[in-house]
Amino acid sequence: MTGGRGKGAALFAAACLMTLYSLGPVAVMVAVSLARDPLSTLSGGLTLAHYADLVRGPSLHFLDYLKNSFLVSALSSTLSIAVTSAAAFAVVQLRLPVRRQFVMAVLALSMIPQVSAVGYLFKLMARFGLINTRTALILPYSAWSAPLILWLLVSYFSRIPPDLYRAALVDGSSRWQSFTRVIFPAAAPGIFSAWLLSFIFSFNEFLFALVLTSDYRARTVPVGVALFQGLHGEIPWGILMASAALGSLPVIATAVIFQKRIVSGLMEGIVRG
Repeated sequence: MTGGRGKGAALFAAACLMTLYSLGPVAVMVAVSLARDPLSTLSGGLTLAHYADLVRGPSLHFLDYLKNSFLVSALSSTLSIAVTSAAAFAVVQLRLPVRRQFVMAVLALSMIPQVSAVGYLFKLMARFGLINTRTALILPYSAWSAPLILWLLVSYFSRIPPDLYRAALVDGSSRWQSFTRVIFPAAAPGIFSAWLLSFIFSFNEFLFALVLTSDYRARTVPVGVALFQGLHGEIPWGILMASAALGSLPVIATAVIFQKRIVSGLMEGIVRG
């Protein structure tokens, strides 16, 4: 009994330390963003002036960064879903003898370091005149998240009874109509989970956005926040922390609201994969 209590206490202490390690920087970020004097934290009182300066400051372009992040993340996730859902359906229907190996090989592509591809990607985008455009981010984001989405969607499509697809064909539907009108709606919860994961990845991505954009017209929040300190003679800690807090809010809200769906999507891929 004593050993069990000691083990439980150790696990509880470890959980508390992990929580403190994870939430500590977030608490400091919020505290500094609300402090009148960021260097003295809360001793000088609270204020929303840093947030007001961030939103109203015409030279900071934070709202432009936020708009770019939402557009790029949403469009790249939608494009990736559109392509990989058809591919996943084909993989399931063809019943390849090496289906598992094929999916795992595609998933392994996501393990390639981004830094190894960014140079070639820059040359490609420059050749087509896409540098500093949202398209320069949408295309690589959708490609980079495609392996994970394919892995998840193959798992979800495998759960749909084959008789459902055959019944649609018997009723006179074409293969494409059967997919769009029957299979796709039946797998909608899994597809939405995959879309959320792709959205979070795209919203947080830094390297491609740093290399492929040059100003507020295409730059996203992570890069914009990182370069705030280069726009001033001194580091504006209050505005910097306010921008980090506002920039992370959409991802945190998405994770909190849809946490069960995100976890179930990942677990489904693990169990079926």
